[in-house]
Amino acid sequence: MEYSTDTVIIGAGITGLTTAFYLNQNDQNFLVVDNRDYPGGVMHTQKCGDFVYETGPNTGVLGSLEAVKLFEQLHGEKSLTADYALEKASTAAKKRFIIKGGKPNIMPMGVGKGITTKLFTFKDKLRLLGEPFRKRGTNPNETLAQFVVRRMGQSFLDYAINPFISGVYAGDPGMLVTKYAFPKLYNLEQNYGSLIGGSMKIGKVRKKEKEQNPDLKKVTRETFSADDGLSNLAYGIYNRVGEDKFILSAQRAVVTKTESGFEISFIKKGERSTIKCRRVVNTAGAYAFADLFPFVDDEDKKVISALKYSSVVECALGFEKWQGTPLDGFGCLVPQKENRKILGVLYMSTLFKNRAPKDGALLAVFMGGMRHLDYLDLSDTEIKKIVAEELSQIYKIKEFEPEMFKIMRHHNAIPQYQADTEQRINAIEKIEKQFPGLIIGGNMIGGIGMSDRIKQGVQLAEKAKI
Repeated sequence: MEYSTDTVIIGAGITGLTTAFYLNQNDQNFLVVDNRDYPGGVMHTQKCGDFVYETGPNTGVLGSLEAVKLFEQLHGEKSLTADYALEKASTAAKKRFIIKGGKPNIMPMGVGKGITTKLFTFKDKLRLLGEPFRKRGTNPNETLAQFVVRRMGQSFLDYAINPFISGVYAGDPGMLVTKYAFPKLYNLEQNYGSLIGGSMKIGKVRKKEKEQNPDLKKVTRETFSADDGLSNLAYGIYNRVGEDKFILSAQRAVVTKTESGFEISFIKKGERSTIKCRRVVNTAGAYAFADLFPFVDDEDKKVISALKYSSVVECALGFEKWQGTPLDGFGCLVPQKENRKILGVLYMSTLFKNRAPKDGALLAVFMGGMRHLDYLDLSDTEIKKIVAEELSQIYKIKEFEPEMFKIMRHHNAIPQYQADTEQRINAIEKIEKQFPGLIIGGNMIGGIGMSDRIKQGVQLAEKAKI
C-alpha cells in the first residue's frame, strides 16, 4: 500500500502520542507508525485475575504544565473509555524508604529530617549545615557522584542519591552528568550558588510565577497513574486522535530522503508499504536511529547510537493476602552499598486503587540496571529465587507464595545521560539543519520522566506544524 501525508510520527509511545494529539488539535495531516500492535510504547497495562500491573513504567509525576494541560483536555472526552480518569497516588506516596542494615528507613525530606535521620553520618550532617557556603562547581561534565560528595558528603551519595538514581535511571551516579541528567539541580547551584539557599530563593520565584499564572499551581509534582493502569491513558489519546491516524504492527521501518521530502517504508502482514511525506518526527530511541535513517552521515549516527541504555528486569508480584511488613508508603530503594540483588520495590496496591484484592498486595520489583548488567540473562527460575530471598528478608515474609509472578526484561530501558550528551545534542542539531523536515526527539534528549516526554511531545508538534 502507498500513503501520502504531511507528517509521519515514528513511535506511538507517550512522546509520539502527545505529538499526535496536538497535531490533531491543529487539524494537521499526519500518520503515526509503530512496530507494536498497541499504542503506548513501553507504557502497557496487563490484568491477571484481580491484579492490574504494568509491564513498563509504573507511575508518572505531574512535573510540567504541559502534562497537566494534556490531562485536562483528555478528561471527560466522549471518545475516551468510560472509566478513564487521571488517578493521583494515595497520600502514602509521600513516605518513601531506603534500605540500610537490611531494614527500611524513612527517606528524609528537607534539611531538618536530614539532620535527624540515621541514614547519614554525623560528619556529613555537619557538612550539610555548611552547604550554602560552598563554592560553585566549575566542571560542566561533573558527574552526579562528584557533585553530591563535593556539596554534601559521601553518606548522602551512598544512602540518598545512589538509591534514588537506581530508582529513576537504574543507573550509576558515577557516570551520569549532573548538567544533563539533573539540569534543575545543576542550575540551582550555578544560578544561586547553593542547593539549600537556591531552593529557598527559587521557591519565592515560583510563588510569584503562580500568582501571575494560577495554572502553575496545578504542577504539584504528585505521583499519578490512570484508572485501571497507564494503558488507559495511552488509549485515551489514541481514541481521541483517531484509529485511522495510526499504523501499528509496522515492522522494519526505514526512512529514505527524497527530493520532495521523505519516504517511509515498512512491512505489515508480510507486505511492504510506503508513506510519502514532507516531514518526519522521530520519537524512537537512539538504539534504533541508525537503522531508521540510513541516509544520515555515519559519524553522526555513531554519536547518537553510542548512547548507553540501562537494562532492567521488572517483576510484578501479586499476593491475595499480604502477610509481610505493612506496605505503608511509595516503596523502598536499595543503596548499592547494601550489596543486595534488587534495585527497589514499588507498593503499587498502596499507591493506587483496584490493583490487588482486598487484604492483598501488588508489588513491582526491579533488578539489574547498570549495577547488574548480567541480570537480564538470568533464567526465570534464578530471578524468582533472588526475588523470593530478597523480599522475604526485607519484609519478613515467612512463606513466600505469590499468586502472580510476572517477569519483564527491558533491554533498552532507560537512557544514561553521560559525558557524551553534549556531543549527541550537537549531532542532532546538525542533522536537523542538514535535512530540513526531519525533527528528532525521543528519550535520547530532553529528560526521561513522563512529564518530560509529554513536554517534548508538545514541542515536537509545534515544530511540525505547517
